[in-house]
Amino acid sequence: MSSGSPLEAPIGFSRACRVGNHIAIAGTAPIKDGQTAYPGDVYLQTRHCLEISMKALADAGGQAKDVVRTRIMLTDIKRWEEAAKAHGEFFADIRPVCTFVEVSGFINPEWLVETEVDAIATE
Repeated sequence: MSSGSPLEAPIGFSRACRVGNHIAIAGTAPIKDGQTAYPGDVYLQTRHCLEISMKALADAGGQAKDVVRTRIMLTDIKRWEEAAKAHGEFFADIRPVCTFVEVSGFINPEWLVETEVDAIATE
């Protein structure tokens, strides 16, 4: 499933892939209208990434309740609580397994976070 990103074809990836009832959503960066969304704000960038992922999940026929794993990658792990706040707004009642990791950087240095989501569609 394509997001329409111009990077998909040259890199060879898709925003989401569904095989049977398994749905995987690729690393999602905080991009809005081709620009970095909410520069400097980990909470809003995380929220935006998860909104993009939830749309991809819905496009693949899944729902938030189907999410079984999330990965939150941060350039500064000391800011994990800001990302966790956004994560909790989506998943407090669902409680998928979740990993927060620090990375040395992303393609764009303005990105403070990227997210990945895995789901198993139940309907």
